[in-house]
Amino acid sequence: MDEQTPIEWQPLSLTLVEYPKGDWLGKFLAIVSLSPFGIGSGFIALILFRRDLHTIAFFLGTLVNEALNYVLKRTIQETRPFARGHLYTEYGMPSSHAQFIWFFNTYVFYFVLIRLHQINNKSILSALWRVILLGVCTGLALLVSIGRVYLLYHTTLQVVVGAGVGFVFATIWFALVHKVCTPFFPQIVSFKLSELLMLRDTTLIPNVLWFEYTSSRQEARTRARKLAALKPQ
Repeated sequence: MDEQTPIEWQPLSLTLVEYPKGDWLGKFLAIVSLSPFGIGSGFIALILFRRDLHTIAFFLGTLVNEALNYVLKRTIQETRPFARGHLYTEYGMPSSHAQFIWFFNTYVFYFVLIRLHQINNKSILSALWRVILLGVCTGLALLVSIGRVYLLYHTTLQVVVGAGVGFVFATIWFALVHKVCTPFFPQIVSFKLSELLMLRDTTLIPNVLWFEYTSSRQEARTRARKLAALKPQ
């Protein structure tokens, strides 16, 4: 590069969210709008440590959803309501944040009502846990959607369209995973490569958290007895 040529610095605006100075509500909504990145990090952590096929399928759905948003934005080419210089040069229709968060919320909704419906647990605590989970996810989706309009990153229509696309695609993707892919999960985990990667299929396990808790507790007790038997008397 020519030493006389000035370097043009391009900011990475992936996690940059602006809000009006001194506006506590705007600051709160700006922080909430970062939640999709936290959800993505959670997916990666779950996949690395649990390696469950359904979690992987869910995560793949979010990636395809993002690719769909990329195509739609560059096909429609509708600008954002407020110009922010070169920080945000991409188009605004539909809102990627709204599409992501409503895809996530809709998929979780179907998972709880359809997948977890198979669990024969009618306790009040179990029902309360599901209501709280759905309420938190829906509340988060609403806050992210409101924040994108409040902070002038998108118009109301751009957010509504993004939410609608996310809802429709989540419905299609869940049906595909639940009806088409899930029956093949037992075969997939039997592959040598799956064994090497330690992939798991927990579809038939009603309560995965309780299963893992009781299994680890039983294994710990078994190993403790073996160690005690090996100690010299």
